[in-house]
Amino acid sequence: MNNTANPSATARTGRFFKDRLFVVLCLLSAGVCIAVLGVLLASIITQGVEYLGGPLLKNPPSRKPEKAGIYPAMIGTIWICSVCALTAIPLGVGTAILLEEFKPGNKILVRLHGFVQLNITNLAGVPSVVYGILGMTVFVEMFKMLGSASDPIWTLGTTDNWYYIQLPFGRGILAGGLTLMLIVLPIIIVSSQEALRAVPNSLRQGSLALGSTRWQMVWNTTLPAAIPGIMTGTILAMSRAIGEAAPILIIAGIVYITFTPEHLMDDFTAMPLQIYDWAGRPQESFHHLAASGILVLMAILLTFNTVAVIIRQKFQG
Repeated sequence: MNNTANPSATARTGRFFKDRLFVVLCLLSAGVCIAVLGVLLASIITQGVEYLGGPLLKNPPSRKPEKAGIYPAMIGTIWICSVCALTAIPLGVGTAILLEEFKPGNKILVRLHGFVQLNITNLAGVPSVVYGILGMTVFVEMFKMLGSASDPIWTLGTTDNWYYIQLPFGRGILAGGLTLMLIVLPIIIVSSQEALRAVPNSLRQGSLALGSTRWQMVWNTTLPAAIPGIMTGTILAMSRAIGEAAPILIIAGIVYITFTPEHLMDDFTAMPLQIYDWAGRPQESFHHLAASGILVLMAILLTFNTVAVIIRQKFQG
């Protein structure tokens, strides 16, 4: 019996053809993306290998490409990303636990829970430059209610201490790191919630049946099982944070810095800003220097990601 006489066979053939076509299109899309990425990486490596070496990693910026380095920007990036990670990860995971594991039963609180959840989801798509303006208002100037950075109303420590803090923060490392925290916080919250939802309810029910409290169930059962998914979201969030330029430019306001930060209130620059400065210069040698800076930035990013992957694999195993 031919396919024209058997509609079910014709439908199966059509579905099979559409399935194979979809797979081929996905493979082609992935192949094109990988090819474009490979070309970009090859171009960056070809241009950046010329200046990749000791002077680039040890020297401050200079008007002479052969003497220019990215060391102050590299240290600044490590500072602000450390502040970002130390604040965003606990806040993000804690918020996800509150929203996912301690859902309210009261109708008013349920509506408030839904309102907060909706806004967190929407915040993940806000342009980063908006967060830069928000960080300038909240962290740098503190709504101009606590004086100015040149005349702080409160200080902790001295400028000789790395933990020196003042109010308001001013255009320092702490303000830059907290601004990055605002950018990545929605990403960490959403990804952590998805990781918690992936934990089977049977684990929760078994833990509660053995007499655990709600918090003991979360701390000893749910959270350890969700760590691999949480670390995946953290990797993506920090990958975005380390490459942000617009909000850091708004906060720091400086690109050319020849010294390294010594405390949380100190002036700083970041690697994306330094790379942007080199790439915008007319000399071809500075364009090659920018490619070298991109390679260093990628190396730092891969180092951060490797540490996160090791932690994820440890908990997953």
